[in-house]
Amino acid sequence: MNPTRRTVLLAGATAALLPALPATAAPRPSAAALQPYASYWYPDSLPSGTPGTGITWRSLKAWRAADDADLAFNAASVPLAPRFTPTPANPAARAGQARIQSLVSFGPTAGNPSQGSATADYYALTHWAYIDELVFWGGSSGEGLILAPNAPIVDAAHRHGVRVLGNVFLPPVAYGGQLRWTRDLVQKDGAGRYPLAAQLVAVAAAYGFDGWFVNAETGGGDAALGADMQGFLRELKSLAAPRGQRVTWYDSMTVNGGVSWQGALNARNQPFFQAADSMFLDFRWTAGSLTSSGTRAERLGRSRYELWAGVDVESNGWNTSVDWDAVVPTGAPHVTSVGFYRPEWTRHQLPADDRSPGAFHAADDRFWTGRSLDPSRPDGTDRWRAPAVTVADRSTVTSLPFASVFNTGHGLRWFEHGEVTSDVPWNHLGLQDRLPSRRWAVRTAGVRPTVNFDFAQAWSGGSSVLVDGALDAPVVLDLYATRLPITSDTLAELTHRADTGGVSVELAVAAAEPGTPGTVPPYTFLPVDPAGAWRTSAVRLTGLSGTLRALGVRLTPTTPGAPVRWRLGRLAVRADQPPRTPAAPTAFRVTAASGGDLRFAWQPAPGEVRHHTLHRLLPDGTRRFLGGTCQRAWFAGGLRPEQGEQVARFELRSVGELYTSSDPVTVHHTW
Repeated sequence: MNPTRRTVLLAGATAALLPALPATAAPRPSAAALQPYASYWYPDSLPSGTPGTGITWRSLKAWRAADDADLAFNAASVPLAPRFTPTPANPAARAGQARIQSLVSFGPTAGNPSQGSATADYYALTHWAYIDELVFWGGSSGEGLILAPNAPIVDAAHRHGVRVLGNVFLPPVAYGGQLRWTRDLVQKDGAGRYPLAAQLVAVAAAYGFDGWFVNAETGGGDAALGADMQGFLRELKSLAAPRGQRVTWYDSMTVNGGVSWQGALNARNQPFFQAADSMFLDFRWTAGSLTSSGTRAERLGRSRYELWAGVDVESNGWNTSVDWDAVVPTGAPHVTSVGFYRPEWTRHQLPADDRSPGAFHAADDRFWTGRSLDPSRPDGTDRWRAPAVTVADRSTVTSLPFASVFNTGHGLRWFEHGEVTSDVPWNHLGLQDRLPSRRWAVRTAGVRPTVNFDFAQAWSGGSSVLVDGALDAPVVLDLYATRLPITSDTLAELTHRADTGGVSVELAVAAAEPGTPGTVPPYTFLPVDPAGAWRTSAVRLTGLSGTLRALGVRLTPTTPGAPVRWRLGRLAVRADQPPRTPAAPTAFRVTAASGGDLRFAWQPAPGEVRHHTLHRLLPDGTRRFLGGTCQRAWFAGGLRPEQGEQVARFELRSVGELYTSSDPVTVHHTW
């Protein structure tokens, strides 16, 4: 790719991040000031003039956690989960070779809400099983250059074992970049240290994410600046490593301080790679440059898979022409890892008249799984070599209790025990469950049904798994690869319903791995009580011992060939004893209010708390869901008194891993 095209792409990425709503600031007596947003900064000096509407200019050098009024909204709470690699679902998918880094813009730089919003039209990424690192892409010269990721994104990624990196973007001069910002970033103090390296590490620690992606594309530098950048990276990595943070360098600046994208690891950028944990190679790579890059990395004592070969999918998604054999050949070891630039194309390409969650997931499944939509039987004629075809999936389902309500992190309404408690569309990735990694591996001798996440009905949250088709033979649906201990009192629970047709249901369980990649887990099938409306059935894992390796379901039609619509709303594995109910949170209070916009805060209960739910108790005694979060603070906007209501009442609950809820704590707000 030529340099002009490369610059336009990057500029387009940031130019699209237009200012929207007012950014984070100390609360003022206005509704906008109460809404918390994801944080962004300049390294030190600010632009001249006045920021645009809704933009707040801030200096990273001046940031202090103790002074951050929105830290409670922006700090992630889910620790990075350990993950394992099961036997791959198809013979072509390999463990221990190419990995995937994904650069995603989830929203604008300014005005990006901290904790979701009232729309289901959102990039609700769910294919975490193929990703190693997610980069929170963004930044612009008119708003800010250093971005900390939203807490819900970090929480969802961590639940699936994926690291999340913040972004440091120093833009090209043609798009507002100023070399002084690069010099600000790498400035030294009197002792020769790099104070902004320490600040970046402190921000990541306070906000709970996993390091930084450094992209220095402002031209005009010299060899001295190049040397300072190398020193800055070395110090950033040395400070980050003890905190479990990582540093990725973008193939842009070279050792002479100028910007020249190489598309390779070579002498012009090798010191930056050596100073970082990994490097994203620019899109202009060739088969030869990747081969030489991998060889050079190994000569340095590094893994070739610490190089991400950039694949630009912003404009064409799965229609992008890629020399896959140069990166992940089918008949030889993988050459490097893969770095996807802007895979949220799967959302942006949706037509204006259908931006539903279902349409989004259909497109996203096509991108990550391939044209067959089944990782266990990839389509060999598909020109798009989807991640599921080449990269072994990973799982974090390793400890009890385990439960999922198949919540994707967005929806058209909110369900509790199968009933709608809010009809407002929403998104909040922090509420996303650990989701099935192999979507959708379906095994049948008959007609393959459609399997997807469906948003018309759910047991809890916003979605359920829907199997839809004219079943003419038994169908086995793989759900989870697991490493769960089995004891004499281990049981599974399924909450399911049959919307249409008759079907017998069995739980598929395996205590051993498949013998070879691409073969079926050695399932045992245990009967499940039939259901019409929502029903929860308990199944003892009779005859099994050791470790549970795989979970699925088998559906057998009672009338072969008749239409069947069957839903799975919840799956849990736990000990056969009363589920533990979490303690209630404490110190629930309203911390700021302006009209119908309120900020709430509380102290989480000790012990295992998955998230919190906030409801409004209406005068007629019904409860209306306002939101859920893994954080210890929540913003509710646009509230209004009900007819004749003088005081609004709110309830907060802790929710445990098995989706049991604590008793509520309440707070009142006088209108």
